Amino acid sequence: MKKPAIILLYLFSIIKVVFGQQSTPVKTPKEVLDDFMTKRFGMFVHFGPVTLRGTEIGWSRNKEVAQDDYDNLYKEFNPVLFNADAIVKTAKDAGMKYLVITAKHHDGFALWPSAFTDYNISKTPYKRDMVAELAAACKKQGILFCIYHTVLDWHDPNYPIHNPYDSTKNVKGDMVAFKTQMKNELKELITKYHPYLLWFDGYWEKPWTNADGQEIYAYIKSVDPNVIVNNRLGKESEKLNDQSVGDYLTPEQRIGQLNMNEPWESCITICQQWAWKPNDKMKTVQECIQTLVKTAAGNGNLLFNVGPMPDGRIEARQVETLQQMGAWLKKYGESIYGTKGGPFAPNDNYAVTRKGNKIYLHIFQKKDDKIVLPNLPGVSITNAYVLGGSKVTYKPNAAGYIIDLPQTLPDASSNVIVLELNKNAEEIPVITAGK
Repeated sequence: MKKPAIILLYLFSIIKVVFGQQSTPVKTPKEVLDDFMTKRFGMFVHFGPVTLRGTEIGWSRNKEVAQDDYDNLYKEFNPVLFNADAIVKTAKDAGMKYLVITAKHHDGFALWPSAFTDYNISKTPYKRDMVAELAAACKKQGILFCIYHTVLDWHDPNYPIHNPYDSTKNVKGDMVAFKTQMKNELKELITKYHPYLLWFDGYWEKPWTNADGQEIYAYIKSVDPNVIVNNRLGKESEKLNDQSVGDYLTPEQRIGQLNMNEPWESCITICQQWAWKPNDKMKTVQECIQTLVKTAAGNGNLLFNVGPMPDGRIEARQVETLQQMGAWLKKYGESIYGTKGGPFAPNDNYAVTRKGNKIYLHIFQKKDDKIVLPNLPGVSITNAYVLGGSKVTYKPNAAGYIIDLPQTLPDASSNVIVLELNKNAEEIPVITAGK
């Protein structure tokens, strides 16, 4: 190649980078994702007009609730006791570090006064901008504000599927127009409310392709390169690979497996339904705390869902449970925030996290006076104690480490024993632990 041609090629490559046309798509910076994974605990809020029926958001349309009834609930939606400051305070008191609101779910209703759809909160008797109020409350109280936005929209005339239960009700649609509106709404949300993270769902239906997800991801990054995006924008949701769209994995209604290589976040409900349901069965405080501990021990975050009632309040029983989680975290939070999972996978009896030269051993139940941990080659325990309490005796043996448990464990949900090591615990490879 002649020298002038080389110079021209070099100049062209610079122009592509400057004008955002580089072939490699912009990805969320690693330091931003690493920071997200230190948070460990967030609040998911599913809310919308369907709360007037007490059925599931999105999914009950054309099922428990007739389409026409569902699509007109917004005319009665007036949650006069909705208080963004109170909801964010509930999250903060629970020890949560971020909050995700369903700004637009699969039913297509927008909780903000969008310029791109009339099916939004400004058309309700309530009228106020919930997304703006939550964003402001999060900023004031030091909670990271995040937004959920659907990939599919059964209400939008441009989206081909209007009734997932009856294909005869579907229409031709226009996916180019649909994606244009989606971009407009996302730009509106990003520029008006500045979310830390965008949480997508609804990737599985045929009209949406992986290429569509890649297109939207690239568009998001052109608006804000630092906003985090979950992995449900593309078609692949079980792992991260070259075809995946998004930054982290999202196992649903289950605790993810120990994974030191890929960032992940389990989304789990405090009750059974995502949106509010009267008399919905709720998890016990012990279940909630152990879910959080096992998630952190697997090296993941927990996005824990609440669904406000029709008047806008979170049920008092849910608030009380979250407060008890917060009280536990005030005592034992150093064993959760900013930790890594492992080196042992969690089990029914215990789970471990680690930070610096410390392993945090979370004891769920006392079956014996001792717990034997598998051997860690080249690692010695130099000190052991109950977090915030007394010393614990220990000794090595051929199988590993024998940890003597206190006669009475101080906490009914999860007790924390700190094991100080002779080396950095975060550098220890994962080892399969026994029960």
